[in-house]
Amino acid sequence: MKTQVAIVGGGPAGSLLALLLHQQGIDSIVVERQSRNYVLGRIRAGVLEWTSVEVLRDAGLSDRLDIEGHVHNSIKMGWRGESVMSIDVARLAGKPMMSYGQTMIQEDLYAAGDAVDANFIFEADEVQIHDVRTDAPWITFKSSGETVRIDCDVVAGCDGFHGVSRTVIPDSAKTEYEKSYPFGWLGVLSETPPLPTLLYANHENGFALCSQRNEMLSRYYVQCSLEDTVEQWSDDRFWDELLTRVPNSEASQIVTGPSIEKSIAPLRSYVVEPLQWGRLFLAGDAAHIVPPTGAKGLNLAIADVHYLSLALAAHYQGDPKLLEAYSATALRRVWSSVRFSWYMTALMHRFPEQTEFDQRAQEEDLIYLAGSTAAQTSLAEQYVGLDL
Repeated sequence: MKTQVAIVGGGPAGSLLALLLHQQGIDSIVVERQSRNYVLGRIRAGVLEWTSVEVLRDAGLSDRLDIEGHVHNSIKMGWRGESVMSIDVARLAGKPMMSYGQTMIQEDLYAAGDAVDANFIFEADEVQIHDVRTDAPWITFKSSGETVRIDCDVVAGCDGFHGVSRTVIPDSAKTEYEKSYPFGWLGVLSETPPLPTLLYANHENGFALCSQRNEMLSRYYVQCSLEDTVEQWSDDRFWDELLTRVPNSEASQIVTGPSIEKSIAPLRSYVVEPLQWGRLFLAGDAAHIVPPTGAKGLNLAIADVHYLSLALAAHYQGDPKLLEAYSATALRRVWSSVRFSWYMTALMHRFPEQTEFDQRAQEEDLIYLAGSTAAQTSLAEQYVGLDL
């Protein structure tokens, strides 16, 4: 097989890149290790920066997004189980954000790909990437026991943190920055009406977050130990802990119910530099991971493929400058989001070694934030995201 851009990974980053390239008249083939249903079944983040909304709309994905997406002009932050503040991010930063689940985005992307006969190959085993330091890279994989080869001009590595793409860059040619956090998030999905506003809560028992997917689908999280298992968290235990951690005024509005999905995810910050090696270009979780506290992971993936699609379009029109600068361009936004996610995580979570002094210092930081327009503006600008 032969194509212009071979895309490794068929999640949001890879499938959006394929769609954006198609609009530029650039041919691509997407190779995904998992099945299509497996990718669609993954439960992930659902808060979009407005720049991400605009990229998705420009990609032709506005129909369902504009109907089912929920625009949010503010967020709430609580502490001590009693105090709460509202930050009007739309007024302070000039733009809102939107709740729209990644599962729905993935469904939209596959539907749009089907409409233009995009070439997706699922259940591709043993993917390998070859000769990216030449002008003629190629990839191989196994499908139904047979080895398949794709020759291409460029390889886009969109295959996530555990994918093969990043490993192609030798250790001597890359720098990896990583911070692992000593706790995880227990996430619960329930068919209950959510709170109208996203709520972050700091509590001496640990962090909590109230989010949403749609008018009858809520997503809640509580901080937990990395040694915990889902089986240790019954629905009753989860709801009791959530209602303890959020401010009383908000807890009284939460509708509880049976969970339909429950999982524990570790938290880490990770960045690899550079994002390009010869004709290989990394995007999304293959290049960076952020803790979900700042709601940046999916948004960074969308920004990456936005930059990469523009750079590839310019490349095929004879201008190599944007492609040569892709890593530096994307990393400026990556590090801004990584720093903000680290800040939000440090502010809102209870760390194992944390003392009562540390807890009071966190609370005082929130009290200061509640009384300072300047501090709220700074947080709002970072939360809703930088302009592309």
